[in-house]
Amino acid sequence: MALATLDPKTALVLIDLQRGIVAPLAVPYTGTDVVARGKELADAFRAHGLPVVLVNVAFSPDFADAPQGRDDETPGPDSAEGEGAGESDDEGFPADFAVIVDELGAQDGDIRVTKHQWGAFHGTDLDTQLRRRGVTQIVLAGLVTSRGVDTTAREAYAHNYSVAFAVDAMADRGIEVHENAVERIFPQIGQRATTAEVLETLAKTRA
Repeated sequence: MALATLDPKTALVLIDLQRGIVAPLAVPYTGTDVVARGKELADAFRAHGLPVVLVNVAFSPDFADAPQGRDDETPGPDSAEGEGAGESDDEGFPADFAVIVDELGAQDGDIRVTKHQWGAFHGTDLDTQLRRRGVTQIVLAGLVTSRGVDTTAREAYAHNYSVAFAVDAMADRGIEVHENAVERIFPQIGQRATTAEVLETLAKTRA
């Protein structure tokens, strides 16, 4: 893995680091690990005056805005996003499901994007927010690797952004789907690096 450089206008995009998704078990890193590394990245990007985008996923109480296509997963709230919701009741997700975790240290200047799909571009103003700031590259991290992160990466690539992945700041429900995305999909649409390598490259390109 190698990260050649980071563009002058690079944004950090953190996917679904929210209470209802961070809590369930994840591999090969825990939700706590992913949040801690996401915070490291966010603190560094903010320190260099670069945009930090905090993406969450949420649905209306009646799930009318949830994806409606048929799939092989069990119907219900837990399959609407497919990234896990922890415990839910007959009325849907817990009230704090979509709240960004406190441990991430969100700031007033962070860009907030709420999505209703796996990907963070479809049906949101993410592309507008990035382009108005002159962003040409994004660094992606968050949960879960094979869905929210992967889909957002594909959309970013289609929108002509350069994409970099902090691969130790993401995790999934199963190791096979995580590794498939990291090893087979991501090299075709971006560059992979560890959190430490992203931070090192960020420091070098801003020296």
